[in-house]
Order: sequence, then structure tokens, then C-alpha cells
Amino acid sequence: MSETAETTTQQSPRPRLKTQFEQQVVPRLMERFGLKNPLAAPRLAKVVLNMGVGEAVADPNALNDAVETLREITGQQPVVTRARGSVAGFRLRQGMPVGCKVTLRRKRMYEFLDRLISIVLPRVRDFRGLSPDAFDGSGNYSLGLEEVAVFPELDLDKLKNIFGLDITIVTTAQTDQEGFELLSGLGVPFRQ
Repeated sequence: MSETAETTTQQSPRPRLKTQFEQQVVPRLMERFGLKNPLAAPRLAKVVLNMGVGEAVADPNALNDAVETLREITGQQPVVTRARGSVAGFRLRQGMPVGCKVTLRRKRMYEFLDRLISIVLPRVRDFRGLSPDAFDGSGNYSLGLEEVAVFPELDLDKLKNIFGLDITIVTTAQTDQEGFELLSGLGVPFRQ
């Protein structure tokens, strides 16, 4: 086999969080909930990042800045979201661009979540842990960051606008307790 054939067959390393999930979290979840099959254990389905840009109504460049910021954070091209209906008080018409979002799955999802847990959340000012009450009743968790400046990927000198970011972690858990056990097993820092 030639040297070039060997390099093309090599795959990039597995995300650290995925390995931790398979080796430590799944056995713990199986024991905790009395599951017999490892595939029945709750797992991560996707991570959705949403950035609302209200200034986009008055300044179209604000939306471009938000798209570029989200692209740098995730390494994936964001989708522009549009208004579903018209709101006269906000000078908003149906179909106007109002934000952007990215859905991360598989390897990118694990890598982003690992960076969020180990690098980004500790950089948030006065961070004392995430609220365990932000589950939606089906095991999915949502959190918001007031500003994206805590992401180390961003060059703060190039940021014209500081945006907020909504992050939703979607799991296959059936209950909030299962979702809580899954996320805390992965290292999500919940408040006591």
C-alpha cells in the first residue's frame, strides 16, 4: 500500500467527549435506570445554536456580522432565519431576516460541547453553574449566553457587534431526570 493511500484511509481522532460518553456515561446510565441494552441509554441527538439579531431590521450589516461570528464559533455555515409574521411595533415584516442558526450533529456536536464545557463556560463572568431547571420536560436543555465574546475562536478586535447566543442541547432522553444524568455525566457544570 502506498504512503498516500495510507494517509487517506486514516481518520481524524474521535472527539474526547464521545469516548467518555461510550466508556463511562453509558454504563452509569444503564445502571442508574436499569437498562439492559446500551442502545437504550439516552444520548445526544444534536446541538442547535441560535442568534437573534433585532438590529438586522435597521442595519443589514449586523446580520452579516452575526453569520460570520456563528461560522467562526461552529465551523459550519449558518442558516439565516426570517420573521414568520409582521409586527408593526418592531417595524418588522413577514420574511425579513431576523437572525441565524446552526445545527451541529455527530463529531462537530461533541467537539463544540467539549469546548463549551471546558473553555467557554468557565470564562463567563460570575459563573456559578448552570441552572438544573432549564429542561423542557423531554430531557432537552437550553441555555443562553449574553455575549459571544467568551468564545476563544473570536478575535475581539474584529467584532463590530456583540451578540447573544441561545444553545439548545437535544437528547434522546424521555424525562428531565434522564437528560440531567446524561449531561452531568458528560461534565456539564450544573448548580447544586
